[in-house]
Amino acid sequence: MFKRTLIATLLFSTLATQAYADEKAKNIIFFLGDGMGPTTVTAARIYKYNEDGQLNFEKFERTARIKTYSNDAQTTDSAPSMAAYMTGVKANNEVIAMSANTIATPPSADVHGNLTINNCQLTNGAAVATILELAKARGKSVGAISTTELTHATPAATFSHICNRNAQFDIAAQLIPGGAGANPALGSGVDVLMGGGRNQFKPYDATLNPKGRADGRDLLAELAGYTIATTKDEMRAAPNSGKFIGLYSSKGQMEYELDRANGVGEGATQPSLSEMTGKAIDILSQNPRGYFLMVEGGRIDHALHGTNAKRVMEDTIAFDDAIKVALDKVKLHDPQLEHTLIVVTADHDHTMTFNGYVKRGNPILGLSTGLDGKPILDKNGATSTTLVFGNGPNRPASRTTLSNDTVTADNYLQESGVRLSSETHGGGDVELFATGAGAKTFKGTLDNTKVFTLLKTAYGF
Repeated sequence: MFKRTLIATLLFSTLATQAYADEKAKNIIFFLGDGMGPTTVTAARIYKYNEDGQLNFEKFERTARIKTYSNDAQTTDSAPSMAAYMTGVKANNEVIAMSANTIATPPSADVHGNLTINNCQLTNGAAVATILELAKARGKSVGAISTTELTHATPAATFSHICNRNAQFDIAAQLIPGGAGANPALGSGVDVLMGGGRNQFKPYDATLNPKGRADGRDLLAELAGYTIATTKDEMRAAPNSGKFIGLYSSKGQMEYELDRANGVGEGATQPSLSEMTGKAIDILSQNPRGYFLMVEGGRIDHALHGTNAKRVMEDTIAFDDAIKVALDKVKLHDPQLEHTLIVVTADHDHTMTFNGYVKRGNPILGLSTGLDGKPILDKNGATSTTLVFGNGPNRPASRTTLSNDTVTADNYLQESGVRLSSETHGGGDVELFATGAGAKTFKGTLDNTKVFTLLKTAYGF
């Protein structure tokens, strides 16, 4: 009798698990840590939770390995790699959500010297549909939020089509329903938008907006029906209904998390990525048909380019915190995630490297210390850090002994193997983590274009 009861229980559990796994997603939240390669994930875990801890997204039950090369390069940039996730098409570097034959024609400078004049020709490739556009066409609410400029490569790949990512004024114009240059596939418009780069939506002003639009358009004035916020207080006060756009930097990217938390620059008035994520879900959840939301921790990438590992760590933890906020918000309405798919991944790797043989418990930003408790020295007797970069700006002519106070300071730049003005992306694979409805299909080694197919399948499109 006991054996039959046990078998019945196991069978019921198996069927329930299968039913859960086969459930179509009503909602999808796609988290993208820009440049968040495996070394960044490991280092951030140790930075916050020590070696035996876990980041929030590392607790997800499904994982995969993602290949990131673009149509024309072993090492991708953010435009085609994010577009591959969003469209299922591999494009050339610098191209956003266009066909593989699109040539990345560079923009030219406007009368004020800003490289914004769009030189894309109508015969240069064709637009390919994004998952955000497909969700919008099926009556779902849609959103894109980022700590970068809203027109930066990753958020832009959800809602725009352009032959070169640097034609950012044209990317902004695609967001304006009924306006010149609007993207008709967005219908009545993207429901929730948040990020930096307010200058790209406002007219040029030599004093107040020197990086503004040479065409004189005020795109925010053209956004009929949107609540507009420029600070975290305005965001908090905005209703959780209707359409919403928050542009929290007047001149470019939002502040790094370390600087935002310390009130540097415009950081004192800017919301955290967690706060933006919570607000976006509150608004999008009002739609009974569901939603698609893209959330980018975009400044992880910028700190990596600058070889500033401390800001890499802080922005990665802020990204992970936003994932926890999303989980908590979603589970209020969907406790078992039966109707919601959450995916966390990166668009590409970087050249940051984790050195050995450092003792357990050694601060990840500190000097390398061996199992004997003594500093690990190079061949000339100088100390070094656990985290270094394959290339970047900080390659001294000759190495000298470093102190822990020096290498753990906010502005310290880790040393580089090859001297370049800016660190580059890496061509290695990245990780993907998934939970919720349809998550079981994310496994093995996948091309980034395959993720788009799996997102569509999860939705039942």
